[in-house]
Amino acid sequence: MIRLLVLGAGVSGLAASRLARRKGASVTIYDEKPSPEALVEGFAIANGGWDPVLLNGVDVVVASPGFSERSLPIVEALEWGIPVWSEIEYAWRHLQLSVIAITGTNGKTSVAEATAAMLDASGLNAPATGNIGAPLSDFTDDGYDALVVEVSSFQLRFTESFHPLAAAITNVATDHLDWHGSEFGYRSSKAFIYANQTSSDLLVYDCDDGGATELAMAAPSETYPISGTHLPSGGGGVHEGALVVGDVVIEITELTSQDPSHLANLASAAALALRVGATEEAVVKGATGYSPGPHRRSLVHEANGIRWIDDSKATNPHAALSSIRAHDSVILIAGGLSKGLDLTPIATEPRVRVLIGIGEAGPGLVASAGERGRLAKTLDIAVEMAAQVAGSGDTVLLAPGCASFDQFDSYAARGERFAELVGQRMGSHSQ
Repeated sequence: MIRLLVLGAGVSGLAASRLARRKGASVTIYDEKPSPEALVEGFAIANGGWDPVLLNGVDVVVASPGFSERSLPIVEALEWGIPVWSEIEYAWRHLQLSVIAITGTNGKTSVAEATAAMLDASGLNAPATGNIGAPLSDFTDDGYDALVVEVSSFQLRFTESFHPLAAAITNVATDHLDWHGSEFGYRSSKAFIYANQTSSDLLVYDCDDGGATELAMAAPSETYPISGTHLPSGGGGVHEGALVVGDVVIEITELTSQDPSHLANLASAAALALRVGATEEAVVKGATGYSPGPHRRSLVHEANGIRWIDDSKATNPHAALSSIRAHDSVILIAGGLSKGLDLTPIATEPRVRVLIGIGEAGPGLVASAGERGRLAKTLDIAVEMAAQVAGSGDTVLLAPGCASFDQFDSYAARGERFAELVGQRMGSHSQ
């Protein structure tokens, strides 16, 4: 009997444990904190400080994203010569169907959702799974035509045989240095998405993004460039007011957003969906009906020539800069937990007229912004300060460039609070 040690009793850890039990493996879960869910499901679980004795007799360690590649359990497992797999890798080994995979610093959830919508419109049962919130281990049974898998750098880091027939890299910028330890480690993990691909497989990448382009150049697969600003040679993108991917032509005015990042995401999704059997009509239907999720450049309020935008999902500098550059004059609310990233590009971006710093990273951002910087510390104060300095033609933008966990449970909670505060301050409900 194969013996698994699963690191982490969260959603992905429990899903991997259930899959292992269905396959007849012996499972022990390790998590520092107690897990009532694991106990209710009848799993053996070890809590408290890490003890390497847990590795005795273990054949495979399945690691959840909560354990960084430099964490003691993973380091010691590798030193003992025990294979360490992510939940994605473990699930992949029990799949018998086609997989489409999407990774990137930003935008991967939108591409995964849009791809799944296009395949669904084609009558194919191909749900979005993985980092999007539904563990791949819950989708190993029969009944699916394909699976659309969003994969993070954490999940890719511990893959060995994972082999999507079609994959996409939305963009690559510095992120998660606290987990990977270096930019090289982060980028190397992203490259695992195509490590097992061959010339008969497809890799879609955003040619407007230097990081994605550089990574794609080393892929063994067929590469397909896309753009949200122009039509690249041999690829898909924007041409004469339309989104063009292969024989699919969609007037941009028919889409829910004309933001270049949205167009790039839809172009990636279209290329992936077409590769695995979506019809052209279904791609059009999926694209025109798709709207980005909440807290992604969402208009909260507009009055007196001032727009208030919630982009709380912009949790790294790359995403924040992209959001800022979509506007001419920005009152920026930024800060939070920096994850060890360099935030200077946000603070020195010319389109930022005033930067209002919040959270742990707030003081550093304000210092880098110079005369344009204002320290608010909390989001409540930041909204009040923004209301006082904003004038006609300005966009008040919540694009923190940081994680939320110093002050909020999630980026969603941060965005919801922003919308609530704006509604209260403007004396109207958010739009």
